[in-house]
Amino acid sequence: MKKPLSKPEAKKQIENFFSDLKNKTPKDVKKIRRFAASYKIQLKDKGKKFCKKCNSIYEFPKIRIKSGKKIIQCEKCLNITRYKITS
Repeated sequence: MKKPLSKPEAKKQIENFFSDLKNKTPKDVKKIRRFAASYKIQLKDKGKKFCKKCNSIYEFPKIRIKSGKKIIQCEKCLNITRYKITS
């Protein structure tokens, strides 16, 4: 049985994952999202680097700004994600 990690160790592991996103697959992204959820760690801005539906990493997403919202469209599954723009 594996020894559970402490929360700072889990955060460090998540930071290491996001340091090199180019070589990651959607399965890897799904694993790290579940890992972060199991330790109750919010991904915050890191969570905006991949699609919420297909878990693929954004390479060239279509980005629009309209009425106080940032609209990102995934290039693979065409899912649209909206974020409120804060100043």
